[in-house]
Amino acid sequence: MAIYVHQGDLPDDVDLGPEIAIDSETMGLLPQRDRLCLVQLSAGDGNAHLVKFDGKSYAAPNLSRQLADPERLKIFHFGRFDIAVIEHYLGVTCTPVYCTKIASRLVRTYTDRHGLKNLCQDLLGIDISKQQQSSDWGAAELSDAQKEYAASDVLYLHRIREQLDAMLKREGRHELARRCFDFLPTRARLDLEGWPETDIFAHS
Repeated sequence: MAIYVHQGDLPDDVDLGPEIAIDSETMGLLPQRDRLCLVQLSAGDGNAHLVKFDGKSYAAPNLSRQLADPERLKIFHFGRFDIAVIEHYLGVTCTPVYCTKIASRLVRTYTDRHGLKNLCQDLLGIDISKQQQSSDWGAAELSDAQKEYAASDVLYLHRIREQLDAMLKREGRHELARRCFDFLPTRARLDLEGWPETDIFAHS
């Protein structure tokens, strides 16, 4: 495994291929208030690319081009948040997308354990640490522990997706999952526009 840290954008010679695992780290959970600090990416090759932002500029043309490419599948875990953050700061709408948390909730109905740590343990037999989840991602320099944590959020998403896809197809819920994924960028936009907790489909 190799972890590459890039300042402000992906280098021009880094192409992450047709399926990109993506995560983000911010200063908090409100995109309009808490700035985007890091975008993590993996092509599923065992390597992770961490794009670090200083909060002054989010002009990242190579990263944005790959995130916006409609021919590349973007794989997230709890994509609702990351998609909203990326749209707010980079001005990019990620499509098409796949969310392992939604897939897990649709097909792993025998459990309420749908976190990334749970999926890595249950589906891959891998134990990842979440110790750095609440650390200061806006620091000038990332610690080795932060880099390893950030990388772990994307390194296993391709394999998890394969496992969940097989289960979705087996249970006849693959098309339902796809429709949920198609709606996800709109759900993220609703969050940004002021409907984060409101169920607009509810009767009252």
